[in-house]
Amino acid sequence: MDWYTGSNKKIEFHEILEIISRHHTNSGSVFVGTDSFCKKNEEKACVFAVSIVLLGADGQKGGRYFVKKEKTKKPSSLYNRILQEAEKSINVALKISEIIPDLDLEVHLDVSAEDKNEKTSPLTKMLMGYTIGSGFKCKIKPDSFAASSVADKHSK
Repeated sequence: MDWYTGSNKKIEFHEILEIISRHHTNSGSVFVGTDSFCKKNEEKACVFAVSIVLLGADGQKGGRYFVKKEKTKKPSSLYNRILQEAEKSINVALKISEIIPDLDLEVHLDVSAEDKNEKTSPLTKMLMGYTIGSGFKCKIKPDSFAASSVADKHSK
């Protein structure tokens, strides 16, 4: 799977790490999130998009992001799909934090708080525990923009 910039230019992961390192030096924050979209009638038609979003560095106007997409077989259930989203985000966050250990990094989950109308709500506490237990700060909807906005845009 290849990584791309927000302007759809291919970029190597080591280059992203160098950019993140400079961003960190300038007091910037890093957010990682994943979203997915599955077509109903196609078996191998689920697209997972992982985003890395950089915001808040000294002197920075706006933000920048990187994304990678993976097309896979449709997971067996919505719960498996949401768990895969969290796992992909955590794995990317772990890779980044291994190289830049004192980074201000937050994982964004595409799940909602306890709301009976949301199908993903029963997973929220478990996925937040998984994320926090992996060593990361965690945000859920409506504050999980790396997943619910940036990755969402690229999963469709």
